[in-house]
Amino acid sequence: MYLERNIDTELVTWRNETERKPLLVRGARQVGKSSSIRKLGESFDSFVEVNFEEHKRVHSLFDGDLTPQILCENLSVMFDTEIAPGKTLLFFDEIQACIPAISSLRFFYEKMPELHVVAAGSLLEFALMEIPSFGVGRIRSIYMYPLSFDEFLLGTGQVKLLELKKKANTQRPLAIPIHEKLMELLKKFLIIGGMPEVVKKYVTQNDLRACQRVLEDLINSLRTDFSKYKYRVPSSRIREVFESVVHQAGGKFVYKQASQNLNTLQIKEALELLIMAGLVIPVTHTSANGIPLGAEVNPKKRKMLLLDTGIFQRLLQLDISELLFSKEFFLVNKGGIAEQFIGLEILKNASCYTQPELFYWHREALNSNAEVDYLIQLNNEIVPLEVKSGLKGSMNSMFIFLKEKNAKFGCRLSLENFAKYENIQVFPLYAFGNIKH
Repeated sequence: MYLERNIDTELVTWRNETERKPLLVRGARQVGKSSSIRKLGESFDSFVEVNFEEHKRVHSLFDGDLTPQILCENLSVMFDTEIAPGKTLLFFDEIQACIPAISSLRFFYEKMPELHVVAAGSLLEFALMEIPSFGVGRIRSIYMYPLSFDEFLLGTGQVKLLELKKKANTQRPLAIPIHEKLMELLKKFLIIGGMPEVVKKYVTQNDLRACQRVLEDLINSLRTDFSKYKYRVPSSRIREVFESVVHQAGGKFVYKQASQNLNTLQIKEALELLIMAGLVIPVTHTSANGIPLGAEVNPKKRKMLLLDTGIFQRLLQLDISELLFSKEFFLVNKGGIAEQFIGLEILKNASCYTQPELFYWHREALNSNAEVDYLIQLNNEIVPLEVKSGLKGSMNSMFIFLKEKNAKFGCRLSLENFAKYENIQVFPLYAFGNIKH
């Protein structure tokens, strides 16, 4: 089965453009890149998929002349399929395994722009480091993440529920039974996560235990990849730092707590490799005195998120029955999973044509510390977001930020239904996507 993704619309738009660039779909392993491209391929007369990890003999075709016409002639023979501009989708999968193939993309734009060419790779960022000017202005990148909560609702057949959710706002909250149903589905999503293989298992079997087994398989696969990151860095070192990211979630990442056997430089190197692989996502402190938010950051103050809440809870070995059936959400929020979820939703709801950064704000003052979980930019405004795991809670940090930065309003994401208190807009945790509407 195929799970519909928001990126499908963008792929169709790209297909229909009269002047298009080769497309490079970027993202971590197993987030659904290849599936979405294959789905697009169904709308063409022919589809040629070249997997550079599987088809080793193909590499030799890219050793010499990278002229697109010659490459297409050879690939047509090798895959026994005609490659015709306007009729064929040519898909280079796992392209990071063949550096010359990445270089060839720019020539398709320059010499054969009428052919639809798309490429993807799971550890692509490492390969791109070897060719820093691989095709600036000649290749379009789009970024892909695991399923968002809205995509999860769509994939599980909750179409009408999704429509109701999208229409709700602070002036028109949802009916209580609808709100409660969405909260229960959110609990399941926190357990399952957004990795397509896990969501498919849930859709076809409705078995959360089976989903946990798929998550274990995914985690083992991701750990196996550690050896591919960088030959000079032992995979055991990367694994140790990875485990520390999981256990330090929810607070500032402290290098000294990551390992007793590694120095700061070794930890930083392993951490940056995990970030490049898309498994770990940094949230950087910003002074937030103006836009862009990245203009006044402090890279020494960073929190770290994991790519997926399902993987996160599985690594923590959380009790899924407690997550699912507890009426007290603070029990569900072990490890700051609600804050993790909102950070990931910010990325998933951003434009796929940019690689967004996550920011938070923290003020250290005697007897007056304040911290806002996330800051986002809406139009030309900086909007603070606070994530709460209950129905109530102090918003002192939010008010301090609004006053110090002269911000017009803030958003609180919690268990509450849609509401508004003076200059604080309240959104349910499941409705981050509604903030932008």
